[in-house]
Amino acid sequence: MRRSLVLLGASLLVLTACSDTRAGTASPVTFSSTQPDAVPGPGVPKVDTPLDTTRFKRTPCESLAAEEVTSLLGSGATAKEELSAPGGPTCNWQPRGTSQATVGIIFNKVNQAGLTAIYEQQGSTFRLFMPVAPVGGLPAVAYGLKDERATSGRCAIAVGTSDHEMIDVSITQSETNVGKSDPCAAAHEVAEKVVENIKGAK
Repeated sequence: MRRSLVLLGASLLVLTACSDTRAGTASPVTFSSTQPDAVPGPGVPKVDTPLDTTRFKRTPCESLAAEEVTSLLGSGATAKEELSAPGGPTCNWQPRGTSQATVGIIFNKVNQAGLTAIYEQQGSTFRLFMPVAPVGGLPAVAYGLKDERATSGRCAIAVGTSDHEMIDVSITQSETNVGKSDPCAAAHEVAEKVVENIKGAK
């Protein structure tokens, strides 16, 4: 992956489980009260072959290899793992130095509705809602509380790992890259790597 595509910026906006970030602290979003037996909801793609993410919920920072993180954020990038984060087991990576670039992975535990929780709130809670190409054969959607692709270089991709669970991959571009490339395309490429790594660890 081209480093110019994904070098990211500003504190991580965890769009999937969080409403906003202030000084790196995220506040959880309240998803709708979809019951687990009501998924997938209308119009939500079904996950025909669920992906077992059990191991990576315990070690979320292993979802990207060291060399992949280096290609995204440069050498010396640091990882912060939070197994008890509000949205679920999380890993956030930041580059060395003053760059505000970030990459984040959440193994979402906000509810057991999977992508249905996002589809139900398109156009209301989530003003950015854009189904994207499958990630490793799994359905995926780009979404956010607002569309910050052009203004802040932020995008999150949710990947349905089963009808009840999802992984979120969020990125924020560096100031110098905002507006030069699509952050959702970059997040999609990172999500592809994450799913490939999970499948390869079986």
